[in-house]
Amino acid sequence: MRAARMTDDRNSQESEHVTGATVWLTGLPSAGKTTIAYELADRLRAEGHRVEVLDGDEIREFLSAGLGFTREDRHTNVQRIGFVAELLASNGVKALVPVIAPYQDSREAVRGRHQSEGTAYLEVHVATPVEVCSERDVKGLYAKQAAGEISGLTGVDDPYEAPQSPDLRIESHTQSVQESASALHALLTERGLA
Repeated sequence: MRAARMTDDRNSQESEHVTGATVWLTGLPSAGKTTIAYELADRLRAEGHRVEVLDGDEIREFLSAGLGFTREDRHTNVQRIGFVAELLASNGVKALVPVIAPYQDSREAVRGRHQSEGTAYLEVHVATPVEVCSERDVKGLYAKQAAGEISGLTGVDDPYEAPQSPDLRIESHTQSVQESASALHALLTERGLA
């Protein structure tokens, strides 16, 4: 009897770690989305969770090659990523998605897909001001835009529709990466997902 109870306890502990969810980190280029996602991924993996980071740049290269940066193409890209994220999350994976997704209607369509499938979805706004992002300029995009080499940079000469009521707003310019990841981990814990 005691052995059976211990097995049941172990199974219930294991099942806690297979609760999937999509965590969508939206924000301007160089806001800190990907850095926070990888920090959180390391922490969740250390706790025994199955985690995948769906990096926007990698997705563009492998899943959305050929798409441009028109509103229509951006919407298609976000829907593809949302489909993959939901598929992973519905199979017990924490899908961390650091993707700009500049348009509210695109993000809402992804949320709707998750809701219709009964899959947990959290929207996190990494609310770093454009001035800070342009100073960080991780990929040199702001410099290229300023030099006239590119156009259509989100938040500069292309729109970014900030979430009105995200599940969490992170101001990465006022706290460390670890603090940002901890705030997100606390939200997952609060929602019973970590």
